[in-house]
Amino acid sequence: MESREIVARAIEHSSPERIPGSMPPPYWNDFFHASAHYPQGPKNLWHKVDDLRWERVDEWGNTWARIEDFSKGEVSQGVLQSLDDVETVSLPDLGNPDYYQGVREAYANHADHRFRLGSLPGFAFNIARKMRRLDQYLMDLALNTDRILALHQRIDDVLEEMIRQYAAAGADGVMFGEDWGTQSALMISPAMWREIFKPGFVRLCSVAHSLGLKVLMHSCGKITAIIPDLIEAGIDVLQFDQPRVHGIDTLAQWSGQVTYWCPVDIQTTLQSEDPALIEADAKEMIQKLGAHGGGFIAGYYGGNEAIGIDPAVQEIACKAFVRYGWYARP
Repeated sequence: MESREIVARAIEHSSPERIPGSMPPPYWNDFFHASAHYPQGPKNLWHKVDDLRWERVDEWGNTWARIEDFSKGEVSQGVLQSLDDVETVSLPDLGNPDYYQGVREAYANHADHRFRLGSLPGFAFNIARKMRRLDQYLMDLALNTDRILALHQRIDDVLEEMIRQYAAAGADGVMFGEDWGTQSALMISPAMWREIFKPGFVRLCSVAHSLGLKVLMHSCGKITAIIPDLIEAGIDVLQFDQPRVHGIDTLAQWSGQVTYWCPVDIQTTLQSEDPALIEADAKEMIQKLGAHGGGFIAGYYGGNEAIGIDPAVQEIACKAFVRYGWYARP
């Protein structure tokens, strides 16, 4: 089987010969990522503003800041200072076909048989919370729901056009990230999530599926309470870097309904640096999360420096994923 078929079968629970993976060489990497490329000016690039602070302005107009030169940083000032401007604030034209020329060219490389993913900047939450800053945005959800729903509608319109452009370019799926959880629970009540956010998930997943695309979602934190809702809305793959915050046995109850894409847990098991524990975690996830005709993808956390571990620690996990990841030997 080629990589695209292995990934597709894992997502569809139709018995791939092995688990897919997103690991560095010499291990399995079955994914090819491509992103829309839009015009960027000097402000879009990180630049140092003083001895401690770096800043940049993103495509939505938000100002980001960080205090080192390797992290993703965080929004220090959102572009939407008043909800009175919800209907008039300028949104980027991310559905412009010209921005996908590089994506089309990359996907046209027929020698690359990996699963082709198009990158989205998030769904409405990940975008709107930056436009307002998270603290203000969480208050807006309760106090200005109608205005927030209007903003979400405009953002979803942009995202739908992005999904259509990736499909036209030849993608197999689209992926986005939204960190919805704290260490102990969803950031808002599950009831509020279902009322305000689930309809947008249903809309965008439906558009993607109608175009033959799979939908892959990354989220950090304990979002266990809405996993059934995400499955119902149409999310095909849940990418968790901290699977043990949910519990492997807890996640396993939805094995067969959704595919999980996980490294060995970056907060607990990898931090132990214990080869036996790391290998056992890798094996357990394959056995429990991939138990129903597939349904598990071996992950790799790309920021070893950010989580304070030596790459050799993750290599233990990579070797275990390859060792135990065969369902049927070729």
